[in-house]
Amino acid sequence: MNPLDETDSPAEGGLRQPAQTPGAADASSALAAPAPTASALVATAIAATTPRRSRPWDRLSYRAQCWIVPTLMALFGGFLRFFRLGTPHSITFDETYYVKDAWSMMMTGEARNWPKAIDGIKIDTLFAQGQIYLYQSDAEYIVHPPFGKWLISIGLKLFGGATNPFAWRASSAIAGTIAILLICRVALHLFHNLTLAAMAGLLMSVDGAGITMSRIGILDIFIMVLVLGAFLCLLNHRDWALKRLEAAHERDVAIPGNVIRTVALKPRERRGEGGAYDSSGKPMVRLVVASSGPVVAFSWWRVGATVLLGLATGVKWSGTYFFAAFAVASVLWDGYNRRRVGYRRWFGALVAKDGLLAALYMVPMYIGTYFLDWLNWFIHPDSYMHNWAATHPGEGVTWLPEGLRSFVQYHITMWKFHTSLDSPHAYKANPLTWPLQTRPTSFYWQKVQGHPGLCSTQPGSQCVSAITSLGNPVLWWVATASLVLTLIIAIIVRRGDWRALAVWIGLVGGWMPWWLYLNRTTFTFYSIVILPWMILAICYVLDWMRTNMSRFAYRWIAGGTMTVIVLVSVYFYPIWTAMPIPYDFWLQHMWLHSWI
Repeated sequence: MNPLDETDSPAEGGLRQPAQTPGAADASSALAAPAPTASALVATAIAATTPRRSRPWDRLSYRAQCWIVPTLMALFGGFLRFFRLGTPHSITFDETYYVKDAWSMMMTGEARNWPKAIDGIKIDTLFAQGQIYLYQSDAEYIVHPPFGKWLISIGLKLFGGATNPFAWRASSAIAGTIAILLICRVALHLFHNLTLAAMAGLLMSVDGAGITMSRIGILDIFIMVLVLGAFLCLLNHRDWALKRLEAAHERDVAIPGNVIRTVALKPRERRGEGGAYDSSGKPMVRLVVASSGPVVAFSWWRVGATVLLGLATGVKWSGTYFFAAFAVASVLWDGYNRRRVGYRRWFGALVAKDGLLAALYMVPMYIGTYFLDWLNWFIHPDSYMHNWAATHPGEGVTWLPEGLRSFVQYHITMWKFHTSLDSPHAYKANPLTWPLQTRPTSFYWQKVQGHPGLCSTQPGSQCVSAITSLGNPVLWWVATASLVLTLIIAIIVRRGDWRALAVWIGLVGGWMPWWLYLNRTTFTFYSIVILPWMILAICYVLDWMRTNMSRFAYRWIAGGTMTVIVLVSVYFYPIWTAMPIPYDFWLQHMWLHSWI
């Protein structure tokens, strides 16, 4: 069987099956059957000892396939991101802040101010022409933490410096490519199905938001890949903790008198290990013991997640919401697994053994990582507001040392900027509309001289080049519906399914906090951080269909959905990547008036 068609991984198939005893009819028919001839026995022996021909793919282990498929998806998506990455050869949208900041940080250690223009020529034009050393000596007031700019500077260092537009965007493209690999691995952890993992990778590869944000030197793609990596780490922690709890429970059950009661499992709970088994090999009861189980609060997976979330916050403060949401979800998973395995005092352990112990090291580690993001600010005495405390004695948080007092005051200044940003903008988008992609952001739009590329098909039309940060509309609309279906399935059909929380937790951390700032100037491209969980919502619904529909119906629905989404991406790819196209062709892509 092709592993891509498997319903579950080997890890999910470990339930004990009862031995099958042939019935009387089978026995009598066996006695009545004629004895096999010598030639038949020889033929049977030859067939048994002759290896069956198989495809090279089938000879690979499932573990290898689970790495090869995500890697292939990442290579495909990486091509879409790196192809013509240096186009346009001009500073695009917010690259005017982040690329130039990254370059001056790389050169001097801190972001520096730039003149707006020299001799009437805009600084962005001069920068794109190769005049890259026009930054000034005074430090710039940056309104986001510096780690994202340091990531952009890595691309500048590795791919030719600031004179090469490819280098401006290389780190973003690398981050977007890594995200494809990560979403495949996340889907494998959640659904234990290689086909669904491949679908998740394909959707991430071809989505317009993922493509455009990977092809521009701004910050949000870095938040997405860092929080997605943290999410994968927490899924690994959950698996590790569950195995530890199951092993401890098995030992506790073996102690005479330790089992205080048995609890009959509902059908939806009978997939778990432990307890008595019915005729199909599934457990019928949960053996409840009096204790609360071992401590599972600490793992290196959780440490890795904490560090990644601290780095994400070092890109933009919105990483804080992900840290809060993910930390709570991870602790709830541990508590839920204590109850599921069979520990009576699971709730007390959820609070003390899981929650408090996790907080004791996760919170300090998260804060410490965030401080490390600002290390250069502390090192350089000429960094912005570095000496504020010395020039403002008796102001601010006076009990702090001068360096920290200046640091806190700088953050207060940043906070005031972000919470009061309500200036009008042509592409301002209410956060409530992000999942529907009703107001995408135009990163770039220029008329093109002549009729290169696709423009040659309509020589009478004006030729234009555009980058519109619009997610694949079919993907996002299907995903929005899938989010609703996920809740319905989890509440009514798969009651208690922890994976529904896993799907929604990215929305809780990356979208719902913006509901508090509906009057703030926000943009749809911020929604790149929730793209992985929009995709996981689609996969969750497909996983339910896979186990509740005929194979024929499931394949038609899943295959049809993937085909339509891919074809729509092919259609929109030119306006995601600044390809020269006829104006009329561009206008045909504006399905909604609000997209213009």
